[in-house]
Amino acid sequence: MKINQLLISLSVVSLFANASVDDDVRILQNDWAIANYQTDDSKKEVVFQDLIKKAHEISERNHNSAEVLTWEAIILSTYAGVSGGLSALGYVEEAKEKLDKAKEINPNVLNGSIYTSLGSLYYQVPGWPVSFGDDDKAKENLNKALSINPNGIDPNYFYGDFLLSDGEYKEAIIYFEKALNAPKRTGREVADMGRVEEIKTKLKEAKSKL
Repeated sequence: MKINQLLISLSVVSLFANASVDDDVRILQNDWAIANYQTDDSKKEVVFQDLIKKAHEISERNHNSAEVLTWEAIILSTYAGVSGGLSALGYVEEAKEKLDKAKEINPNVLNGSIYTSLGSLYYQVPGWPVSFGDDDKAKENLNKALSINPNGIDPNYFYGDFLLSDGEYKEAIIYFEKALNAPKRTGREVADMGRVEEIKTKLKEAKSKL
């Protein structure tokens, strides 16, 4: 095979590989949104258990994809919130490992979702000696996410929620309102609608604290 033919063949393989990863990411995004926002609470735990298996299978065949690893981590951490209890700590610790690995590969993928996810974990899990919770690291990561995606619905929502949990109600309201006005994401309609409802609930809570 001539050099030019080889280069063309390799380019085609790379193109299809990227398309496959993109398809897998879309599958995980859509399945997560349905599981999180359109599944009855009584069935949610079982649905997420199946989704964790699917995410792991997709991650195994895309082990160098920061995007896939990030979504596997999001699914694991969401399931931890659904299942609750001390057993959930194992899932959030695994989620953090996936995010740390994704950050080593490509820290800025998915509009800073790695930092948004890490930040949300740091303020929501218990601190030492139970787990790795750390408000300073939460703030650092959430600020990094906002620097990458300043108008995004997720970084603004989670920073608002972090401020709310810290008792900074006026500041939290600013970020919740910014999250409500975030641009809609093509292909993420279910997730956006679900997140908007969460924002409205948190915004109401923050205002009631003033």
